[in-house]
Amino acid sequence: MKPLKAAIYCSAIVLQVVLFALIWWILTDGAASSWWIGGPAVLLAAVLSVKLISPVYLNGYELLRFVPVFLMRSLLGGTDVAWRAFHPAMPIAPDLIAYPLRLPSGLPQVFMVNTVSLLPGTLSASLEQSVLKVHVLDKRKDFLSELTVVEQSVARIFGVSLMVSGGDIDNSPGFVTPVTSKE
Repeated sequence: MKPLKAAIYCSAIVLQVVLFALIWWILTDGAASSWWIGGPAVLLAAVLSVKLISPVYLNGYELLRFVPVFLMRSLLGGTDVAWRAFHPAMPIAPDLIAYPLRLPSGLPQVFMVNTVSLLPGTLSASLEQSVLKVHVLDKRKDFLSELTVVEQSVARIFGVSLMVSGGDIDNSPGFVTPVTSKE
C-alpha cells in the first residue's frame, strides 16, 4: 500500500473510531462500564466500515455550502407536495424520465440519487448503468435545471469531474429522455 493511501486509510479509521465512540457514548449515556463491550465493537465497526466502503475525498467547504441548499430544497419539496395534495384541482402532470448521470459510479451517484428525492416533486425511481429514472409530479416544471444543479454540487462535494460517455469532461447540462410507461 502506498504511503499516501495508507495515510488516508489510517485517518479514515481514526475518524470512524471517534464517530462510533461518540455514538456509543450517547447510546449508553456515558456509562464507563459499557466500554468493555463498546471498545471492541467500536474498533471492529470502524475497521469494517473502512474496509467495506473505501474512503473518499469530500470537500468540506462544498459540503457546508450544500447543507443550507439541501435543507431549503427539502422544505420546499415538502411544501410543494403538500400544496398539490390539498389543492382542489390536484395540479399534477406526472411523468417518469431518464436522466443520464455524468457522475462517476459509487458514492457520488448514491448521494445524488438520495438527494434528488428531496427536490420538489421528484422521486428517484431507479439507477441502472448510470441512468437515473426520476418520477416527477409535474413534467411542466423545470426539473432539468434542478437535476443539473444538484449533479454539479455533488461533483464539487466529491471533488470529481462530470463525464460524458466517451470519458471526456462535460460541464454542460444533462439531457432528459422520457420513459414510456405501459398502461
